[in-house]
Amino acid sequence: MVRVLTFPMTVAMAVGLYVLTASADDAQADRVLSIGGSVTEIVYALGEQDRLIARDTTSSYPIEAEALPDVGYMRALSPEGILSVNPQLIIAEAGSGPHETIAVMEDADIPFIQIPDGYDSDAVVAKIHAVAVALGVPEKGDALAADVAAQFATLDTATETPARVLFILSMQGGRIMAAGAHSGADGIIAMAGGINAISEFEGYKPLTDEAVSAANPDVIVMMDRGGDHAAEDADLWANPAISTTPAAQTQSIVRINGLLLLGFGPRTPEAVTQLHAALYGDR
Repeated sequence: MVRVLTFPMTVAMAVGLYVLTASADDAQADRVLSIGGSVTEIVYALGEQDRLIARDTTSSYPIEAEALPDVGYMRALSPEGILSVNPQLIIAEAGSGPHETIAVMEDADIPFIQIPDGYDSDAVVAKIHAVAVALGVPEKGDALAADVAAQFATLDTATETPARVLFILSMQGGRIMAAGAHSGADGIIAMAGGINAISEFEGYKPLTDEAVSAANPDVIVMMDRGGDHAAEDADLWANPAISTTPAAQTQSIVRINGLLLLGFGPRTPEAVTQLHAALYGDR
């Protein structure tokens, strides 16, 4: 059965309204599969990691999680991979799937609980509560949520001259894939006191050279990673569209671990602090 969790609107304003159907059987589940890096982080932060029997590819923190069997990427899960670890309960970030795999879990009578997502401090607190309820430990969730909320409350990211930030997801083939409005990157940039240089579209889309120039970013932010999606600084500054921007003129680039930056889990206050310091530390 596929389920999503709900909380009072005061807690979940940013993530919408969900139906709470976690059961006593879920709370007693000892074989839990965690799908999504932030969900796995929360399970560990709640001290419930001993119940985990597997995780997905995005669940790379804490390092201990990587010792668990990997059932695949959260948006390309196979029924065979999931069923091979024999879970009693699956807790997944919203957007996990595909739907065909979730339907197989329904047929197998394996609870598949989807956790609401969002890109601000309220969403992080709501996510913590949701995972805790799914695990049957709401009191632990209250304590962790209160601690994280207190960390958010101490942050001061206001600035008189907000930096225009271009978040680049990838530069495969020299084509720039950037973050627009209502994306994780857009959310973390705002939380850190910056302005997303791209507001013409939502989510992540490729940019034309003209759009990059028009964005006129002061700073470029990227995930710190390797592989096909990586891009060296020299490649960035050599890009004809980027080379004309203030970011290129000052060679201002920030690289932060992707799960920390865009996970919107318990470490998000740390991510906001790091990004704010990187954007304004020399100003």
